[in-house]
Amino acid sequence: MKLLLQSTLSLLVLSVITGVMYPFAVTGVAALCCARQAGGSLIRAGDKVVGSALLAQPFDQPQYFWPRPSGIAPIPYDGRSSSGSNLGPTNPAQLTAVQQRVEVLRAADPDNRLPIPVDLVTASGSGLDPEISPAAAEYQLARVARARGLPPERVRNQIAAHTRQRQWGIFGEPRVNVLELNLALDAYH
Repeated sequence: MKLLLQSTLSLLVLSVITGVMYPFAVTGVAALCCARQAGGSLIRAGDKVVGSALLAQPFDQPQYFWPRPSGIAPIPYDGRSSSGSNLGPTNPAQLTAVQQRVEVLRAADPDNRLPIPVDLVTASGSGLDPEISPAAAEYQLARVARARGLPPERVRNQIAAHTRQRQWGIFGEPRVNVLELNLALDAYH
């Protein structure tokens, strides 16, 4: 009986420490140290929240840069559900999806002869990757500039201004947040 009482008391104490005190402490430290990130890295246009820097949003109009394809089904880019397709590179369904995406990109800008970057035709592991490579942005530059009636160099300058380099110079790859770039172009235009 004594052992059962000690075990129950230990369970209760450890549950309070690890299930209540620790999460509150971590949340409090995060709110003090990095409030923007702890709050979801929300992006605002004026007083309105328009998205998060951490989640992709669908764009398919020609005047916008398009994100990576979403692997989430049945509702693409649904932030409530994060998942990849789990299709391997030799899976016929993956090959068909990639070919369809290539066709959509070619149809949107038939004069573009640049090679299509892989991140414009394959989904990320989460299905919600908010960033594309600078090469993917460059591939879309002519279409976006033409649709907005802007000189390509102005759009290229916006891409450069919104390109993030490797974290601490070694981690990750250079990347462009699609939502932030599109909002900057909307404000600029």
